[in-house]
Amino acid sequence: MSHRLHYPPLYYKALDILTLSRHMSYLYTEDLIGPELHGPEHKEIYFTGDIIQQSCSLVPEILRAENQPYAEDKRRYAKRVKLLTKKLFYTCDRLEKSPIQSKEFLPLFRKELRQFRKLQRTWALMF
Repeated sequence: MSHRLHYPPLYYKALDILTLSRHMSYLYTEDLIGPELHGPEHKEIYFTGDIIQQSCSLVPEILRAENQPYAEDKRRYAKRVKLLTKKLFYTCDRLEKSPIQSKEFLPLFRKELRQFRKLQRTWALMF
């Protein structure tokens, strides 16, 4: 007998966002560091870490909400997921204004975030 775990579609979309954010961070860090290693550091390089940290936090919050026995606790974690989603959109705005040359991942990332937000809204209604 198999013991498969069933996760909501939101969980899998959060994993997609995490993977995409890691690729973006790697690309943007390379772009911000550039060929000179001893030059001035761009403050925008920290935005790449923010986007990874925020997208990493999505998955555990979703799992915590799913594992809570009481609806009030589930709503609390669902609010945290909503806040993290809002922060991810804000970080995208900051990256858009940064001096990064290769921004081809940003529209794709925003599209994934919009899909995630749509799933998140329907997921939150279950609580």
